[in-house]
Amino acid sequence: MIIELHILQNFAPSNLNRDDTNSPKECEFGGYRRARVSSQCIKRSIREYFKNKELVPLDELAKRTNGLVKELTGRLVKVGKLEADAKQASINAITATDKLKLKDKEKTEYLLFLGEKEIRAVVDIILSNWSQLTAKSPDKKQDEAIGKSILEALNGGKAIDLALFGRMLADLPGKNVDAASQVAHAISTHKVGVEFDFYTAVDDLQTEAETGAGMMGTIEFNSACFYRYANINCAQLKKNLGGDQTLTQQSVEAFIRAAVHAIPSGKQNSFAAQNPPSFVFAVARKSGAWSLANAFAKPVWVGENGDLIEQSTKELVDYWSKLGKAYGDKDILTKPAYTLGVTDLKSLDAVDGLEQLISKINQATAADC
Repeated sequence: MIIELHILQNFAPSNLNRDDTNSPKECEFGGYRRARVSSQCIKRSIREYFKNKELVPLDELAKRTNGLVKELTGRLVKVGKLEADAKQASINAITATDKLKLKDKEKTEYLLFLGEKEIRAVVDIILSNWSQLTAKSPDKKQDEAIGKSILEALNGGKAIDLALFGRMLADLPGKNVDAASQVAHAISTHKVGVEFDFYTAVDDLQTEAETGAGMMGTIEFNSACFYRYANINCAQLKKNLGGDQTLTQQSVEAFIRAAVHAIPSGKQNSFAAQNPPSFVFAVARKSGAWSLANAFAKPVWVGENGDLIEQSTKELVDYWSKLGKAYGDKDILTKPAYTLGVTDLKSLDAVDGLEQLISKINQATAADC
């Protein structure tokens, strides 16, 4: 079972996702420059929305960090251990795995994506082996046993975001998790160029005799209607969550809600581009997946009196119809969609809003998700 999301979201002037020169990210598509928001940025926004809106319990989420020593130390201190002992026990525990490497005895060599329950399990193992992990002359065989138990605890912990987005541990390939979701880079449905905002700042304590700005500079920005695409493989998601069907269904609903509502935080204090999607279209299908990005291989052009969002919606719906005619839709169970505009949704299953869309997806996938 595959669930897909197709979203059109028009943002006011903004710089949601910057490159290494602080310019809005962009790409070439269909022979034209387009605005772009990276999939990493979108996934980060979704994960933050999970947490901030408490769509799922916090113990069913994960943390990405190379500061595992600091995290373990802090938790051990909270249960009454001395900080110096807690830090040393944490370092010894990680070193005992003989797989996870530390640099400068403070941070792991790369970011680890660990479920909350996995971190708790490691803390419990440290507490259970406190004497050994704080001993001046530790027993090597006991260290090996501790390391083995820690590695066994790294089982994903049924963390929803870890199950959705996967993880790769270079030194522990057996602990890798195949992502259950795919998230595309968002691209503009039309040609986009970068614009510049020249700004000045006044020194509030400047005397009347002084002139000129206290500071000046430029900020790059653009404004774009983005096509966003993502999908979920329900079978992989359920596998990643240990076969827990209830948690799988909860994860699907949380993902849809977060994908629709989450907005990247880049430069928002300067631009406040808090623009919700204008068109949301979901698909539940037995197999296969269709990105509709090629609906915009030819950039949308609205002319003098056109509506960019409406024209983009029309192109997307028309392209979906063409794919259905060319390849058939016998594997498609439901295709709910809603729009803030007036475009005829044609062969789609029109609904009134997000709640009805989620309900349709839940009904269609109840047996498999």
